[in-house]
Amino acid sequence: MSFKLENVVPWGRSMQEYIRMFNLTPDDFHLTILDCAGGPASFNAEMTRQGYKVISCDPIYQFTASEIDQRIQETYQKIIDGVQATQENYVWQDIQSPEQLCQIRMAAMQQFLEDLPRGIQEGRYVTSELPVLPFNTKQFDLAVCSHFLFTYSNLLSEDFHLASILEMCRVAAEVRVFPLLLNFSEEVSSVLEPVINELKARSYRVEIKQVPYEFQKSGNQMLRVFPPV
Repeated sequence: MSFKLENVVPWGRSMQEYIRMFNLTPDDFHLTILDCAGGPASFNAEMTRQGYKVISCDPIYQFTASEIDQRIQETYQKIIDGVQATQENYVWQDIQSPEQLCQIRMAAMQQFLEDLPRGIQEGRYVTSELPVLPFNTKQFDLAVCSHFLFTYSNLLSEDFHLASILEMCRVAAEVRVFPLLLNFSEEVSSVLEPVINELKARSYRVEIKQVPYEFQKSGNQMLRVFPPV
């Protein structure tokens, strides 16, 4: 089945959010980083401007900036409506209202849209999707995945999650996934525990680590996975 932009709800986060979501340190900035299912985040654009190395992969990168922008305009109100309908599930501290959330997200996505054409030319945005990645084994020091795995585990199977994490571990020395909750909820994904158990059974080192970011209530943990030595 071909990937269709009309099925996508683009929603991008900033570099500062990535730093807190994945507990990135100044030393981490110097790693070669893969942003898996990166979507319209500004992480790549902002890191590149500061001289760091990030490659983002997502099937959305097959479309032009103008096509993605049009889809953002069509869908962002749906996202804001969803947040407004479930405001009790969020921590309104750093982000104080759904309106401010919209401003922050739109600013991040605008940076992405401005960077996309050049990033495509430079090979920083790669059209691909989990659970199969077009990268060499251990090409990256770190692979991160934000608001895709576990977030949509009501739509994506346990097998998909396991295959995706194994594939990220193939191409990177460490994998970090955030958050561990279902979208628009405080509920931990039901596939988290069985996926962790299977990874451990295959001798992967796995840990759940608290991070300095919490927008979804209780959504302040990431999964770290290290391949067997």
